[in-house]
Order: sequence, then structure tokens, then C-alpha cells
Amino acid sequence: MSDATGSNSGMILAAGDWRLGLDPQRGGMIRTLTRRGADILRRMPEGADAPFDSACFPLAPYANRIAHGRFTWDGTSHALAPNAPGQKHPLHGTAWLGEWSVETQEANSATLIHHHAAGPDWNWAFTLRQHFRLTADGLEARLELTNTDSAAMPAGLGFHPWFTRDGVTGVAFAAKAVWLADSDMLPTVRATADTLGDWSQGAGLERPDLVDHCYAGWNGQLRIQREDGDVLVEGDDTPFLHFYVPSGQDFFCAEPQSTMPDAVNREAPAPLAPGETLTVTMRIRSA
Repeated sequence: MSDATGSNSGMILAAGDWRLGLDPQRGGMIRTLTRRGADILRRMPEGADAPFDSACFPLAPYANRIAHGRFTWDGTSHALAPNAPGQKHPLHGTAWLGEWSVETQEANSATLIHHHAAGPDWNWAFTLRQHFRLTADGLEARLELTNTDSAAMPAGLGFHPWFTRDGVTGVAFAAKAVWLADSDMLPTVRATADTLGDWSQGAGLERPDLVDHCYAGWNGQLRIQREDGDVLVEGDDTPFLHFYVPSGQDFFCAEPQSTMPDAVNREAPAPLAPGETLTVTMRIRSA
């Protein structure tokens, strides 16, 4: 990668032992995040530009799936088409598939901006800013979604980071409940947080079964136990943590979110009025 924007290789920010690589045009993606040269997030392959190959991308204006793309808001029915190959439900919003530009850039910080016009993939206009700042402790990333439409809209935000498993010995976090999912990975039943295993004291990632579930009442902190020093993942205004641990893969996902999957059909978010802004923050830092 180079320090310049607009190249195929993206943008690099640096502070202390940390380095952050960004794609400032496509999807608002993180390409790399390293500490002392070691990958904290899964490294995006050189030349790749698909969000599912990235190290992290933003979730907006909704997080995870909307069941069959159908929901009712303020008395009006809405229908969204699937937006990713092999997926029967639209997922992760629109911003991860959209065009971004650089609003500000310094040696250790940058702001990327994305404008969405109302259309069939989301019927409300909005502006999304993604602020990145590196310090000697690690990364702070913040999403700010502003409703630029003339009508109130449902809104959910989050981050979708892929963490490398290399050197990871366990993960620990606390929550109040977990949403069990059906074969479409849609939430069905709210269960006790230890139903899929007790993560509160730390547990390994080698499991015979898939974990792809949303934890509710997350306390906003997850510890990644690493051989080279633990890492904390923290969220502000993110009471939900979507935890994805696929068997046999070299990554896992711990996604701070403001809403649960299919929130518009289950626990609808508060209306975001025209001109209002919704904000969430994620930190990835040394423990």
C-alpha cells in the first residue's frame, strides 16, 4: 500500500505500533490493521476489492439481514431485493456496496464520506461518515449516519470486522442473552447468553458447530486473548454483538451493532428524523 489515496492499494494511517490500511473509494473498507507488524484483522488480499474479502466494512443503514427484504414502516410496506450472491435476504445495508470519498486525511486519522440517494435498495436518503483515528493504543472508528431525507427512517449501524485467528488463544465477553437462529440465520428465540457456551470467562474458537448469532445486552467489551498481548474490542451505543465463528476458518467476526438482525421486524429502532444523526463507535486497542 501507499500513503496516497486513489490508488489500487489505498491509504495507510500510522501511530505508534499500529498501522491501518483503508480503501477510500470502494465500500469504505479497512484493508489491514496491524500491531507491531502482526495482523489483528484478517488481511485483505492485494488487488481484491470485494467487501467479503476485506478486513472490515461498515453496516448501514441496517445491520445483518432483513427477512425476505420485507418490512412495514410508518404504515408503508417496503420490499428490498437480495444484495449479495448466494443470499436470499438483503444484508448489511447499502454503504458497504457504495462509493466513498475522502473528506479529511492526516497522518493518523481520516474521514470517509458516502452519500445515498433514496432508491429501491433503501427508500430514504442519507449521508454516512466514517471517522478513523489511530493512537498509540490502537484504532477508534466512528460511524455517523445523518438522515437527509424528508421522512423519518429506521436506522441501524455497526461494524463488520474479521479478526485473524493467528495467535489467538481465546475470546471473552459478557451479554444478557443470545438470539438463536434458524437455517437462514434469522433470529428466532431469545435464550440465555450461555446457551451456545459460556464466553464470559474466555473460551477457545475451535468448535464443531457454527456460531453465527446475535448477543443482546452486550456490555460493550470483548477481549481477544493473544499470544503477543491481548486486544480489546469495545463499542459505544452498540448493545448488540454479532458473533461469527465458522469452523475450520482462519478468522472470526465480532461485530458491534446498534440493532439486532431483522430489527425492523422484531425490535424496531427508534425513528431517525430528517436532519438527525445516529452514531456508533468501535475501538480495537491493546488491553
